[in-house]
Amino acid sequence: MKIAVDVRCLADGRRTGVEEYVLNLLSNLFQLDKKNQYVLFLNSWREVNSDFAWIEKYPNVSLKKFHWSNKILNLFFWYFHWPKIDQLVGGAEIVFLPNIIFASVSSKTKLVATIHDLSFEYYPEYFSLKRRWWHIFVNPRKICQRADKIIAVSNSTKDDLLNLYRVPSSKIEVIYNAGDKKFRVINRNNEKLIQTKEKYSLPYKFILYLGTVEPRKNIVGIIKAYNQFQSWAQKTENEELQKIRLVIAGAKGWLDEEIYKEIEKSKFSTKIKIIDFIPDENKEYVYNLASLFIYPSFFEGFGFPPLEAMQCGLPVIVSNNSSLPEIVGKAGILIEASKPDEIYRAFKEFFLNQKLQEKLKEEGLRQAKKFQWSETAKKTLAIFQQLKNK
Repeated sequence: MKIAVDVRCLADGRRTGVEEYVLNLLSNLFQLDKKNQYVLFLNSWREVNSDFAWIEKYPNVSLKKFHWSNKILNLFFWYFHWPKIDQLVGGAEIVFLPNIIFASVSSKTKLVATIHDLSFEYYPEYFSLKRRWWHIFVNPRKICQRADKIIAVSNSTKDDLLNLYRVPSSKIEVIYNAGDKKFRVINRNNEKLIQTKEKYSLPYKFILYLGTVEPRKNIVGIIKAYNQFQSWAQKTENEELQKIRLVIAGAKGWLDEEIYKEIEKSKFSTKIKIIDFIPDENKEYVYNLASLFIYPSFFEGFGFPPLEAMQCGLPVIVSNNSSLPEIVGKAGILIEASKPDEIYRAFKEFFLNQKLQEKLKEEGLRQAKKFQWSETAKKTLAIFQQLKNK
């Protein structure tokens, strides 16, 4: 069986959630499946930043690269429903779209699509006008209708597909993502750990947020809660708690101005550190240096950062909405995203209770082990085999 995989999302060389999913899933899938033929469909007018040399060790995997303008190609996909991806790669029984994107597939070819979340349906105000129009034209609902099988990365996403798009339950398979194995507990004397602390001038004790700096992540709520926490620490003259800093790390996103204004007006702004971007190779060290991870997002299809934090033995506080309770389970503190007071109380509860800190660390490590890319690959391959036999 020949399976075409659309990897256009890898062209820019970024490592956001979708890219993490595609790279980890494919590497595990190719290790597992030596029988089927895989051809990766890639298109980019500019020079591709990603290195695909890693696929050379798999004799049943090849790359088909094109150099058309993506805007023109997307127009053809959208308006003319042509060219067909399966035909471009020399024929394929299955086309796999690991993320929502403009595409066209022959009627006899099976289509599998992964839906990561429907945040653009629930919170359109958190997306730029350009991005909103992109979602309108790409038409995720139509892709779901055309797909023979849909992979939802959480039960929360499956519920959204059922409720918003009325997709038949039988068409949807929930297959969880996982965290990269590099995220682990690192010895405190590790040289790279010390170097990372010095590189970013990280404090001795700090609360960490790591992710895109944008409104959907509720960073303003984190700052308000931290202000309350520090005000309380001052009133109670608790010097140890006054030393705890807040570190906000991640690439700038859409509508981030309000976030930086909130930091500027904070009376504890000198205790809030901003790190614009942390390269992928430094993330596990930053997780290991932190005391607590905070991720009170308003909506997540899966949420990689809390899982990565738990793998590193870092206790987490997350929102009680969307997929986050599924990922964290009973291994973290769950709060209402719209209530900074709850985040503040969670900070207090955590730092005043040594037993709770140890408990969350241990339970987080256990919870994280439930998510394995080998299982994700195995279940994805089972879908391909199921469609082959139909």
